[in-house]
Amino acid sequence: MTVLEPFGARLRRAMDERGPLCVGIDPHASLLAEWGLNDDVAGLERFSRTVVEAVADRVAVLKPQSAFFERFGSRGVAVLEKSVQEARAAGALVVTDAKRGDIGSTMAAYAESFLHKDAPLFSDALTVSPYLGYGSLKPAVDLARESGAGLFVLALTSNPEGGEVQHAVRDDGRSVGATMLAHLAAENAGEEPLGSFGAVVGATLGDLSSYDLGINGPLLAPGIGAQGATPADLPHVFGAAVRNVVPSVSRGVLRHGPDVGALRTAADRFAAEIRTAVTAS
Repeated sequence: MTVLEPFGARLRRAMDERGPLCVGIDPHASLLAEWGLNDDVAGLERFSRTVVEAVADRVAVLKPQSAFFERFGSRGVAVLEKSVQEARAAGALVVTDAKRGDIGSTMAAYAESFLHKDAPLFSDALTVSPYLGYGSLKPAVDLARESGAGLFVLALTSNPEGGEVQHAVRDDGRSVGATMLAHLAAENAGEEPLGSFGAVVGATLGDLSSYDLGINGPLLAPGIGAQGATPADLPHVFGAAVRNVVPSVSRGVLRHGPDVGALRTAADRFAAEIRTAVTAS
């Protein structure tokens, strides 16, 4: 298996060269309808191909949401495979948003699906859920290291329901979310210029100064745009860790489709606003 340069190093370079913007590929039914597309495999393929064509050559990261492809069965997964491959060929890093989480051989199989270099769905990184215990992610951590890929671990998510788990306090007095951040800091210790094991931390959460976000790894930050957060909020939310934030925008860009030029303009605007906010902090 060919081993890539570590994901963290590749991501740092892409963020420095292209800006840190991540654009989601979220072909849910309402967006397909807004684009004048049918809610079927043909509409899915047209939508995904258009997004890749518009922005894969200019943004650091594209993040397809696997569920919106899986709902069409094997033909939808085939569209996802093609989208991942074409986006990577155009120079974007691909984070597949699948939020996989399991134990033992099952977690290993999920990891092989997305993180083995020869897998049809091989992605530069994968979102994973640690809520069967952080140690359950070991097969994914090990394979990511082996292949030069990365992980984004759900730590402090923006959905209101997440708090009942992530803000729960352990016997040692530390919250579950803070514990996940500490595990990631340990994974990334000594890595330069950036570790490959990141956290998902919502951009809508407000002041997070009570958490140690200095994990020496990337922070994937959903919530910019339609969910209410703005690029100007990033320094306040992430503080000293803001340079390692990968803000994710989906509808804020995608609603401008299906016109390729309008999608590019929207992505460029968000990228410029994010770069200004990050560099000014």
